[in-house]
Amino acid sequence: MSVTRRQILARTGASVAGIAFTGALADLFTGAPATAQPLGGYGPLLPDPAGLLDLPAGFSYRVLSREGEPLRSGEGAVPSHCDGMSAFAGPRGGVRLVRNHENRPEARHPVPLVPGLVYDRGGKGGCTVLDLDASGEVRSERVGIAGTAVNCAGGPTPWGTWLTCEETEDKAGTKGYERDHGFVFEVDPADPRRSGAVPLTALGRFAHEAVAVDPYTGIVYETEDAFEHPFGLFYRFLPERPNGGPGSLRAGGTLEALRVPGVPDLSVVREAGTVFESVEWVPVPDPQATGTPLRFQDFGPGGITHAQKLEGCYWGGQSVHFVSSFARASDGSGATHFGQVWKYEPRARRLTLAVVFGPDTDVRLPGESPDNICLAPTGGLMVCEDGAGAQHVFGVDRRGEVYPVARGRQDVGKPGAPEWGEFAGVTFSPDSSTMYVNCYEPGTTFAVTGPWR
Repeated sequence: MSVTRRQILARTGASVAGIAFTGALADLFTGAPATAQPLGGYGPLLPDPAGLLDLPAGFSYRVLSREGEPLRSGEGAVPSHCDGMSAFAGPRGGVRLVRNHENRPEARHPVPLVPGLVYDRGGKGGCTVLDLDASGEVRSERVGIAGTAVNCAGGPTPWGTWLTCEETEDKAGTKGYERDHGFVFEVDPADPRRSGAVPLTALGRFAHEAVAVDPYTGIVYETEDAFEHPFGLFYRFLPERPNGGPGSLRAGGTLEALRVPGVPDLSVVREAGTVFESVEWVPVPDPQATGTPLRFQDFGPGGITHAQKLEGCYWGGQSVHFVSSFARASDGSGATHFGQVWKYEPRARRLTLAVVFGPDTDVRLPGESPDNICLAPTGGLMVCEDGAGAQHVFGVDRRGEVYPVARGRQDVGKPGAPEWGEFAGVTFSPDSSTMYVNCYEPGTTFAVTGPWR
């Protein structure tokens, strides 16, 4: 095991937090444009007179959609709990957004049950699709899939569809559900009726968080956000029809879980730059979890490798990156941290701990508990902060400096207001001119423009 480490301070304005990066930080951001914005971020956040979203000087936002307002399709109200999201090229220079709704049975505004798009009439979750014109105005807003449950994150495919993930293991007969849940579904943003509501059962039934597709091999990587010990696993799905286009994942394939020999819990790895050569992939005994949840199953004498709060997942360059939002020894993890970003190189079968946040302080600061994550136009990472009261989107530049990008202000902290105001679903338009991001509650979708480069 080879180790390199660089210790820096994470600057977020007036506060600092502990963070460590690998020496080869540029590898994490492979694929970013050469004309990157200068290091150090965009300056301090300025208070928003409207009390919604604080941004740096030179940036502005537009509210695209808010929960409870009418969908432009007339199908019902904008659903609650806006979560994972991706941006696709739309017609005539526009942008098409696919947005998850992480609705549980008690959701205020369920995803409307539109005929032809419903998996389970007892499910309150799903996706909506927003079409924006070239000027950024919303021209249509409609249901993409309905009757699913707890649609948290997901990921885009190389062929232009969205994979939405159910973060639950609930079965038929519980919580009003008529069918088993815990699946991935494919949504065609151009015409959701083409994709319908078909579970991709071969990708496993577990508390899915996010996915990333290797554009070269078609292998699908999946994170599991399990709240209880033993924690989740990192999976890969080997499809029968790799890169076969819309609907091809229905053909089936093989589901495997990551094993790092001698490491049953990724949280115990503390040094950024730690490298594990020739990690293993072990077939999942029962991908449908007919009797036992996947993370509890018997993976043989070598066991399997777990990690708490496996969340964001994305493909960059020649590698897949995935996030452990945090780990707490008090919850049963082997160690405590405020966030890890891991990089897996499929060709070399090499796993590297690229970024570690904390634990140098027990105070919540921007830069802790990363959740949804994507590549930024500046050549670094754009990260949504996780947790109750988490109110920041922050960036990480090539030098490893953490800088604030946005701070949510709407209603949080006011009497009777929701406490869970975290951001989610950060994504950029195909031309990198606009950042789109969701506030989880109250469900709101923002478009942020400014000098991203």
